Amino acid sequence: MIAIAVTQRVLPPDPFGVRYEGLDPRWHAFLADCGVIGVPVPNAPERAVAVVESLGLSGVLLTGGENLVRYGGDAPWREKTERALLDWAGRMGRPVLGVCRGMQLVLDAHGCALEPVEGHVAVEHEALIEGRYRRVNCYHRWAATEVAAPLVAIGWRDEIVEAVEHADAPVWGIMWHPERRPSDDPERRVDVAMLREIFV
Repeated sequence: MIAIAVTQRVLPPDPFGVRYEGLDPRWHAFLADCGVIGVPVPNAPERAVAVVESLGLSGVLLTGGENLVRYGGDAPWREKTERALLDWAGRMGRPVLGVCRGMQLVLDAHGCALEPVEGHVAVEHEALIEGRYRRVNCYHRWAATEVAAPLVAIGWRDEIVEAVEHADAPVWGIMWHPERRPSDDPERRVDVAMLREIFV
């Protein structure tokens, strides 16, 4: 199976002030369906890059979670890690998929601004993805309404950009959460095929 790096969110401090990193366990089952092993990497730029290089990982998945720092988030070390992994993937020609916050990171790294949006938290709606209407789930409060080259919008919900791809590199972003789909959901099968095309 293909093995890829998977970034982790930073959890709120526990009663003793200790902060942990975590990953939704549904990612492991979803990635297994895609023929992919996800390797969680630490939120430390040099160590994360060392992990992907020493293990020979084949790509990067930027997962969801807290906001980017410029939009109210409080985990700058996660952001630095994900930017370092994005840079590494660009140098090595490895594929990257950003999911929700991960897509926001891809947008921000390419100079695209985010705006606050209403009605996109814990809802499902139809979006036009690569010329086909799909049912997608949403859990975000920030989104883009336009993108700049080299990114190209390939998915929309009204004026909100729901998916992007890089014109010259194997980089994609989606604003929905495929890992949260039930195993019998037809939309999950579409997402499995999408990730297989990206990483496998």
